[in-house]
Amino acid sequence: MKKTGLLFGSFNPIHVGHLMIAGYMREFSDLDELWFVVTPLNPLKEQKSLLPDHHRLEMVNLAIEDDTRFRSCNIEFKLPKPSYTIHTLTYLQDKYPDREFVIISGTDIFPTFHKWKNWEQLLEFYKFYVYPRPGSQDHELTRHPSVKVFNAPMVEISASFIREAIREGKNMSYFLPEKTYKYIQEMHFYEK
Repeated sequence: MKKTGLLFGSFNPIHVGHLMIAGYMREFSDLDELWFVVTPLNPLKEQKSLLPDHHRLEMVNLAIEDDTRFRSCNIEFKLPKPSYTIHTLTYLQDKYPDREFVIISGTDIFPTFHKWKNWEQLLEFYKFYVYPRPGSQDHELTRHPSVKVFNAPMVEISASFIREAIREGKNMSYFLPEKTYKYIQEMHFYEK
């Protein structure tokens, strides 16, 4: 059975922080592969600066196209909105019964994890591979049997920082994968 890590995100845009976490989890855990699950509508996040789904998916594809350890996943585009992790995992488990899915997340999810739909079922049926996030406090759920915390390097880059910097005309070439940054520039994303 293939162990597949799922890194959910808006990826608005995908940046080197996402890739560093993905690379770390792929190399320092028992995952066979890692999928970037592009989320169209997170019920717990504001959507005002969210690019259309197909553009965010394209940016992910450009970022990972040369790396066979990774693949993009647009499954949530086809599911009812808003996107709930439990629904996505149920669908994926039915579609790919030969895979064991693992949720990859930062420690910053735990303070609001009780607001996730069917969060108890997620902990009961799935494993969480968790990386530390700056400013996150120790939380009791990090000691849950389904949760494994990795000592991954902390990454303080955020998509909102990148969007704001682009709006201010800053060069963000070292914060984004080269092909993704070129696409953002060609499409004039985040400039206004």
